[in-house]
Amino acid sequence: MVQFEIIVSGRVQGVGYRYYAVQQAQMLGIQGYVRNQADNSVLIVAQGEEEVIKVFIDYLRIGPTRARVDHIFKSKINNLSDFNNFSIKY
Repeated sequence: MVQFEIIVSGRVQGVGYRYYAVQQAQMLGIQGYVRNQADNSVLIVAQGEEEVIKVFIDYLRIGPTRARVDHIFKSKINNLSDFNNFSIKY
């Protein structure tokens, strides 16, 4: 089990990106959360098996129809959080 902090930039706010991330995470069994950032990026904290997280990031690159993903930055977090689902934080 690993945990990553993922920052997605581009046109990712106001296009259903957070809801898309929740759908993909739930489909893959990933725990964590997604939230909009003040700089118009989206922050995702994702926890799961490393290979599954890689697939999740591939989905995040695609995004929903109206989104445009310019860049994805990910960093591994050594201390695992205690998540029981994947949700949107406001």
